[in-house]
Amino acid sequence: MSNETDGSIQLEYGLDDRPPWPKSLLLGLQHVAVMIVPATAVAFIVAGDVGLSVADTAYIVQMVLLFSGLATVVQAYTVGPVGARLPIVMGSSFTFVGAAVTIGIDYGMAAVFGAILVTGFAVEGLIGWQFKRIKPFFPPLVTGLVVVIIGLYLIPVAMDYAAGGVGADDYGALHNIGLAALVLAIAVGLNLFTRGIARLLSILAGIAIGYVVAVAFGLVDFSPIGEAAWVAVPSPTRFGFEFEPIAIVVFAFLFLVSAMETVGDMSGVTAAEGRNPTDKEFRGGLFNDGLLSSIGAIFAAFPITSFSQNVGIVNFTGVMSRHVVGISGVILAILGLSPKVGAAVTTIPSAVFGGAVLLMVGMVAASGVRLIVLHTDLDRRNMVIVAVSLGLGLGVATTPEALSGLPNAAETFFGEPVIMTALSALLLNTFVPGEQSPLFDTPADESAESEPSVGPSDD
Repeated sequence: MSNETDGSIQLEYGLDDRPPWPKSLLLGLQHVAVMIVPATAVAFIVAGDVGLSVADTAYIVQMVLLFSGLATVVQAYTVGPVGARLPIVMGSSFTFVGAAVTIGIDYGMAAVFGAILVTGFAVEGLIGWQFKRIKPFFPPLVTGLVVVIIGLYLIPVAMDYAAGGVGADDYGALHNIGLAALVLAIAVGLNLFTRGIARLLSILAGIAIGYVVAVAFGLVDFSPIGEAAWVAVPSPTRFGFEFEPIAIVVFAFLFLVSAMETVGDMSGVTAAEGRNPTDKEFRGGLFNDGLLSSIGAIFAAFPITSFSQNVGIVNFTGVMSRHVVGISGVILAILGLSPKVGAAVTTIPSAVFGGAVLLMVGMVAASGVRLIVLHTDLDRRNMVIVAVSLGLGLGVATTPEALSGLPNAAETFFGEPVIMTALSALLLNTFVPGEQSPLFDTPADESAESEPSVGPSDD
């Protein structure tokens, strides 16, 4: 069991600790419970908008679960240079939804999976391979801002779930808000006012109690369980491949965003130990993102990347064990091979997940704030960088129509909150003289003399 160190949180279990098997299994289930609906929602949304059949939709959902599980296991334990040996749960990202829908309608799903196959490892693999050279451009100020924006721009998504899910007939109904509030209250209450197993499993307990209440009030539809098959065998090239230049360029941009998210998520996880990831961890994590996304495309899975909600779980519970997350990966892979089990899990109402996800994305943002505060002197220069980066990121997140006059490719690129925040922070931090600038590298004492600090320093 890890002790608290400078800049870290109090960890119940450290990176290489192995909780007892019963506790590990429950902690692993907690990770799965928080991410399974958002991860599979990507497949449901894209399949529905493109007009795929029920059978094709169910197949894509299962492949997303299968490759999320495989990528999670590789992230926790590594295969050669692939994987970071960090407790990072992998899943399908909302980053790719808009592009997948547009390209799927215009060019077909073969073009979607062809673009993913080409750009997945080509983009993230290259970034991971050369990350040691580009690492100076991503100091704690930049990576911390990426973590913050990931948490903040996911808050509306969490609120949509809490209200019942976008498009639901009962969206915003009192019973949905009540369920979400119940889950949130139980998770927070157990975490703050209990100790031991009750605190560690506070989120899972909240989801379980919320589900029982939903069943009691007749809000759960069990029909998907009866309709689902027991076993689904992966089918390579089910949709075929086409290589459209426009699709490849768009997905290359989006994998750049995915790489930024993964860098931020890895930084958010290691912030629990009061540190940034090592070069080897960054490289392995990015390799895992890109390679598993490309392989998954062969079987019709959408891109797999780090899941921000589960970064929040690590910081919220103080359980950083990669072995717990490895168990989560095994569970996800099993769900990917058994539609019957996966259907049972997805009967949990969106509002129940909403209460948990809202808490988690808030914790992600908070961990980003801590990463900045612990490693950055918040002088005038850095405060301006924070203000501009978050302002632009939240601006395009809340008012995407403001960019409607741009060409389609530019609108897609600059309309991503993560990339707007990351690019703003990257450019300003690089070209404005300061301690964390890779070009100027102003000594800390000179920076302090030129501008008094207005916030906490590294001490």
